[in-house]
Amino acid sequence: MLYLYEGPLDVATILKEWYEQEATSNYGAYIPFVGTVRSEDDIDGLSFDIYEPILKKWFSDWQDKAKEKGAVIKMAHSKGDVMLHESSYIAAVFSPKRRVALEFIDEFVEDFKASAPIWKYDLRDGKRIYALDRSTAIKGSGILK
Repeated sequence: MLYLYEGPLDVATILKEWYEQEATSNYGAYIPFVGTVRSEDDIDGLSFDIYEPILKKWFSDWQDKAKEKGAVIKMAHSKGDVMLHESSYIAAVFSPKRRVALEFIDEFVEDFKASAPIWKYDLRDGKRIYALDRSTAIKGSGILK
């Protein structure tokens, strides 16, 4: 499942909800990854724009890959402003086997960073400034890259 939220993510609530959703599914591994806005370059936080149709397609492809391995993938991401030390990204894999979950979460997070249509902006002194140095061109984006 893909979940999009306005503002920072409530990590404890989301992880608890996901765990409870899968508690009786007989998975032997639950591997979460939590991304947090860190202090760098004198920013106050980050802001995110998401192109949802492409993100949903990208995530659907990953769900299909997970299903092939007998696993489930879940992801939550923020839209809008997220301040320092707050979470903007959570991903989790549920799998019958730990090795599958460990490898899959790594592949998923790395591809997310390279391929997800999410644009970052630095928040600095009340301004929203496009974060070119924190952005990755989407493969095949043509003139948009």
